[in-house]
Amino acid sequence: MNISVPRRVTAVAALAALALGGLTGTSATARPAEAAGAAAAPDISLTAVKQHLTDLQSIATANGGNRAHGRTGYKASIDFVKAKLDAAGYTTSLQTFTTSGATGYNLIADWPGGDPNQVLMAGSHLDSVSSGPGINDNGSGSAAILETALAVSRAGYQPSKHLRFAWWGAEELGLVGSKYYVNNLPTTERSKIKGYLNFDMIGSPNPGYFVYDDDPAIEQTFKSYFSGLGVPTEIETEGDGRSDHAPFKSAGVPVGGLFTGASRVKTSAQVSKWGGTATAFDRCYHSSCDTTSNINDTALDRNSDAVAHAIWTLSAGSTNPPTGKVFENTADVAVPDNGAAVTSTVNVTGVTGNAPGNLSVGVDIVHPYKGDLVVDLVAPDGSVYNLHNQTGGSADNIVQTYTVNASSEVANGAWKLRVQDRGPADVGYINAFKLTFP
Repeated sequence: MNISVPRRVTAVAALAALALGGLTGTSATARPAEAAGAAAAPDISLTAVKQHLTDLQSIATANGGNRAHGRTGYKASIDFVKAKLDAAGYTTSLQTFTTSGATGYNLIADWPGGDPNQVLMAGSHLDSVSSGPGINDNGSGSAAILETALAVSRAGYQPSKHLRFAWWGAEELGLVGSKYYVNNLPTTERSKIKGYLNFDMIGSPNPGYFVYDDDPAIEQTFKSYFSGLGVPTEIETEGDGRSDHAPFKSAGVPVGGLFTGASRVKTSAQVSKWGGTATAFDRCYHSSCDTTSNINDTALDRNSDAVAHAIWTLSAGSTNPPTGKVFENTADVAVPDNGAAVTSTVNVTGVTGNAPGNLSVGVDIVHPYKGDLVVDLVAPDGSVYNLHNQTGGSADNIVQTYTVNASSEVANGAWKLRVQDRGPADVGYINAFKLTFP
C-alpha cells in the first residue's frame, strides 16, 4: 500500500442506496447470486495462495530482498504471474510506463468471453517497497487474485460479464501504474468497466476485516459474505484513497475491495471483535520483515474466498457443462443432520487406463447451510480428494463443477461422492453426482 498519497476519509454510504441495485441489480435483502441459482464460487485453496507467496518471496530473495519498481525483482514477479496466466488460457498484455527514471509494468489479463461492454475488473499492486519483499503488502492481494483467476480457468467459467484481472506497478510511488492505465483508457472503454475490485493487504498478521464503502452493491456483496461466516466487518478508512481503486473511482467507475490493516493500532474494541493484540495490524508494514512469516493464514484464507465470491457473484454467469464421457447418479441421497457421512456412487466402465489429470466432478447438493458440509471424492481404491470443507457460511446449496487431478487412479470402478453434515439444525440431500472423462 502506498503511503505518499494523503488519506481521504469518505462518509459511509447509506444502506438505503442498495435498493438502487448498483452493479448486481439486487436489493439490500437479496441473497448472493450463488444462492439464487447462479454458479457458486469455488473454494480458493489457501495452500495454493501461500505457494504463490513463497514464489514471490523466492523472487525477492534472489533479487536484493525486494520486488520494487525499477528493480529486477519486480520484473521477475510480473513474468512469474504472466506465465501462469498464459498457461491458463488468458489473453495477457504488458503495459509499460516510465517513472522515477525506470520502466514500470502493468500486467492485464482478460478471460475470453463475456459481454465486452460489461467488464468486471479485479486488481492488486504487485510491487513492494525497496526495504522488503512485500509479502503482505501486497503479495497477499496479488496471490489471491492470481489463484482466483486460475480457478476461473479450471472451472471453465463463462460469466455474462467480461472478466479482467490486473497487477499494477509502482503503486508504492503514488499509484503510478493504475493511474497510467485509467488515464490512457479511451472514454468509451472506461465506461465499459462496471466495477473494479481492489485487494491490497489482505493477510495482515494482526488482522481486521475492513470493507471499502464506495459502491453500495459491491460493499454489500462483501459484507454479506463475511456475515455468512459470522465475521463482523468495519468500513475501511486507513487506506482510503491510498491504493489502486482511487484512479478508477475518480474516473466514475464503481469500486470496492478488502483490507486487513496496516500501521494503525488495533483498538481494544477491535481486539474484542476479532482477537489479536492492541498493536499495529501489520507491525512489518513497509519493512524488511514483511516476509512469508508475516501472514495470518485465517485472514488470507477468508479474504481469498471472498475475492472469488465477489467475482462470481458480480459477474453473474454460469459454468459451461463439460464435454466428454459422462457417468452420473441422479438418485437422491439424504444427508442427515450432524450425522454420519453418506455416499452417492457412479460406476465407471469402458475407460482405458487411468483417470485424467483434469477429471470433472459435478456436484449438486441441496442444503440450507453449506458451511456445515464436508464433501469428498472417493476413488475406487479408497483415495480421498477433498472438494469442500465447511466453507461458505450460511449460503445454501453446492452446485459446482470441480476439477481433480486423478491421474494416479485407475479410471474404471466405483467412484463415490461422500458428504457429511458436521453442524446442527438442518438437513439436505445429494441431488446429483457426475463424473466427466474428457
